[in-house]
Amino acid sequence: MRSLAVTTDSALPPAARSRLDIAIGARLQRLCDLLGIAGARLSDMAPDGLNVVASAGAEAGLAALEAPLTATSQPLVIADAGLLAVRFYAGIALPAEGDRPARLLSLFDPRPRSPGMATTIAALAGEVLAAATVARQRRQIEAQSQTIADYAALEDQRRTLFDRASATARIGIWQCNLADNSLTWTNGVYDLFEVPRDTPVTRDMTLALYTEASRLEMEAARAVAIATCSDFSLDCEIITARGTRRWMRLTGAVESRDGVAHRIFGMKQDITEEKLMADRTRYLAEFDVMTGLANRSLFQASLTALDEGREAIGALLLVDLDGFKQVNDTYGHAIGDECLKEAALRLLDSCNGAGLVARIGGDEFAVLLDTGTPPRDVEILADGIVGVMRRPVSRLGRTLRLGASVGVAHYRGGSSDDLFRQADMALYAAKAAGRDASRVFAA
Repeated sequence: MRSLAVTTDSALPPAARSRLDIAIGARLQRLCDLLGIAGARLSDMAPDGLNVVASAGAEAGLAALEAPLTATSQPLVIADAGLLAVRFYAGIALPAEGDRPARLLSLFDPRPRSPGMATTIAALAGEVLAAATVARQRRQIEAQSQTIADYAALEDQRRTLFDRASATARIGIWQCNLADNSLTWTNGVYDLFEVPRDTPVTRDMTLALYTEASRLEMEAARAVAIATCSDFSLDCEIITARGTRRWMRLTGAVESRDGVAHRIFGMKQDITEEKLMADRTRYLAEFDVMTGLANRSLFQASLTALDEGREAIGALLLVDLDGFKQVNDTYGHAIGDECLKEAALRLLDSCNGAGLVARIGGDEFAVLLDTGTPPRDVEILADGIVGVMRRPVSRLGRTLRLGASVGVAHYRGGSSDDLFRQADMALYAAKAAGRDASRVFAA
């Protein structure tokens, strides 16, 4: 694996440091080529913000994505930032070394990536950085080796530095002898599984620490790799020896002799924080923070899936709250927000089993029902929503009355735009009838 050296000596004269920064820019370009991305930027984390050290590729629009990372050491991976110049983004904080401050490595590309590919690119970059750290420290040790009389002491120092670098990257190395399934772990794997170091480990003991779903997925990928003498990589959920739930990235490579697999080895990396951040990012992208319902983006994705034949929809219900604007204008947004939360809870309770319940506007909601729902049950559900929304809302010391108008459209072919327009026409008819009512679109 190619290494990336990203340190500079602040004591160097300006001309020498300039040449070194140019060299770092060249290494950044090699990293971009390795990862298949358009650009990378390395910046010092100064108290007053980021100071760019070197960059490769166009970097417009990075500031907004980098800003949250100046106060945290956790990586940030965004599969699709939705910006014009930057879609994929990954930010990796590099710890301070000596008199060199902490740094931020930003990776970016104008093309979005799938969530899995985005995290894989970031993990590969982390591996390159960790390997570079180990290689750099190894060179430092070797430069001092003439003054270390005891070779065993030199080996201990090398091992200590490797373990330290691995711990920083939360990486451990493992191998399995396929002749007898015996395992060898570095300290990083012991720490990941929270097993006391130097404890004899077996495959059965290790497999017991995987969740059932992850164990089955891992065993299947491992079996294919052994049968084909190939590599594999996947993310697995484990429950450590101390009962801690964690996510790890597992990679494996098969070593063969005459076409027969005899050893499998690879890396295990703790990605729990990365997974939680990715889940949080996905939640913010797909769900309404106030009500916890799906947002318009996820609702629209379902309609797109209908058009592409990837999803079946039986009916669409559009729900508008009656009198909500008056509540907001009279009692303020705090009371209005409480009414929205209560309406969302009632809608979820009424539509238990629905394919999707979403908030698609200020006081506008949508419900997608599966194809197995009988038309008459759909209409009963719409009337039930109207009824449940009539109940008084008691929040923040006030009791208020709302209502709801519901428009129903049964899907009978055509595009998602047709379905939405039909439900909207039915909703308009309900409002025209005096509100607090439901209507069904009739072709």
